[in-house]
Amino acid sequence: MIPIQIIRENPDLVIARLKIKNIYAQETVQQIVQTDAEIRALKKSLDDNLMEQNKKSKEIGALFQSGKADQANQIKERIAELKVKEKTEQEDLAKKEILLIDLLITLPNLPHESVPVGKSAEDNEIVFQEGEIGEPNDALSPHWELVKKFDIIDFDLGAKITGSGFPIYKGKGAKLQRALINFFLDSAANENYTEVVPPYMVNEDSAYATGQLPDKEGQMYHVTLDNLYLIPTAEVPITNIYRDTILKESDFPIKNCAYSACFRREAGSYGKDVRGLNRLHQFDKVEIVQIQHPDQSYDTLEQMKQYVANLIRELGLPFRILKLCGGDMSFTSALTYDMEVYSKGQQRWLEVSSVSNFESFQANRMKLRFKNEQTGRTQLAHTLNGSALALPRILAAIIENYQTDSGIIVPEVLRKYTGFDIIE
Repeated sequence: MIPIQIIRENPDLVIARLKIKNIYAQETVQQIVQTDAEIRALKKSLDDNLMEQNKKSKEIGALFQSGKADQANQIKERIAELKVKEKTEQEDLAKKEILLIDLLITLPNLPHESVPVGKSAEDNEIVFQEGEIGEPNDALSPHWELVKKFDIIDFDLGAKITGSGFPIYKGKGAKLQRALINFFLDSAANENYTEVVPPYMVNEDSAYATGQLPDKEGQMYHVTLDNLYLIPTAEVPITNIYRDTILKESDFPIKNCAYSACFRREAGSYGKDVRGLNRLHQFDKVEIVQIQHPDQSYDTLEQMKQYVANLIRELGLPFRILKLCGGDMSFTSALTYDMEVYSKGQQRWLEVSSVSNFESFQANRMKLRFKNEQTGRTQLAHTLNGSALALPRILAAIIENYQTDSGIIVPEVLRKYTGFDIIE
């Protein structure tokens, strides 16, 4: 959540910046400022009350010793009054602190000053494009036809066992999937990311810390008996490794990666854009996460963006990079780049990665701090993450873009993992 100091000191700036995300927060920000002022006034009153109690308690002993019992008893009555006031103010403070948190968590992260104004994906800014798209070719088949032809992914069987959005990968399709996972993990290791194997379920505190709760509660699978949530991305458990942690400046950058299955309800998703592998309830992904010093986080974001671009480049797929506009950004992001590959069988762009800087938004929720060596004070770290990469649409693009009359060619970089050059 947005640090209260920023709202307290620059409420008008917060209101103006949130408008870029199409959030009109004037009323909420005013409530936050007022509640924060009331909390600080109550804390001062409680401090003053305690000082007066301590002072008068010392006076009582001296008065009794000097035989001034009446005056001592009057002071005791005053202390009793102060204790009643203290109890009332403590109760009021607790309520207002809960109210303040409830207000703060409704506000999304502030967008970076470079974020374009816009309301939807149509307003995103294309910042880079590479690779030949070619002329539309109606002779090329979409992947859902090709996987059935070569018997490498079975959507109907997955639907029989579980439901729509849970495909089964078979034979060379399963090996190609595993090859992509290994390629992505090995590439991350070469860039000094430490691989972790995270849990696939997290508790409420973890989901809250990274911003999935309460914003995306309806999109997560909830294991109600145990009150756990299936992860929508490995970002959630990886980042929460550092919840309630104070780092040293020398720890930066912290670089972790993980392969995991991901689970998303995708409520309300329907139509041709979700056919086949385009949108699933369960899918595989390799995630990269960095914890970084605030002064370095935007340089790190650019490095992560280039890293993901290089992965797509090595796979030989046409791609483009978009800077998301305010209206298309996530609740938690300050700046996001999306990577899209062109899928020739569908003749459309498919999003395969988002790389984001959350600045201190997640760190504030999870109390992830570091000790500043110069000042000796603790301050919030910055968190970043990126898909490197999400597999379903990458797999769809490979199947469609590498289709030939004789079969599906395996990208050269994957052949040492698959052990075969073609699916036929």
